[in-house]
Amino acid sequence: MRKGVFLGAIVVLGAVAGCATLGRAAFKEPVVSLQDVRVNGLGLNGGSLDVVLSVYNPNHFKLDGTRLTYKLYVDTIPFGAGATDSHFAVPSGDSTTVRLPLTFTWAGVGAAGRSLMNMGSVNYRVNGDITVGSSVGTYTLKYDRTGRFTALGGAR
Repeated sequence: MRKGVFLGAIVVLGAVAGCATLGRAAFKEPVVSLQDVRVNGLGLNGGSLDVVLSVYNPNHFKLDGTRLTYKLYVDTIPFGAGATDSHFAVPSGDSTTVRLPLTFTWAGVGAAGRSLMNMGSVNYRVNGDITVGSSVGTYTLKYDRTGRFTALGGAR
């Protein structure tokens, strides 16, 4: 009798492990990229803005975002960081935008601000973690994107 229970437990554990492996194999990582930066206010010491990230879901099922962290660099200079625990959903094969607040000081802007004013654009890098839940499990994934931000056209 014990042998049968033990064998049954092994079969159940194998099935669970197999499902987890299949779930990971079926899951494609979402693509997070900087879409825009919107200035909310400017003052003598600095300002506040919204970092607008686009989250694309390449999967055939909806993703439920539960957390997103970010660090924004202008050229190689850290510009700001933050996180949101606000829920967001990304439909299958579609994108959604997530707005994240960021405050900055003029001292931290320096060369990046001059480059934006002189050339109209700056190189950027945004990275962090995104936590999403789906029908095949919950995943926390890292993302890291680079591009060029233009004052008139947004991120490219």
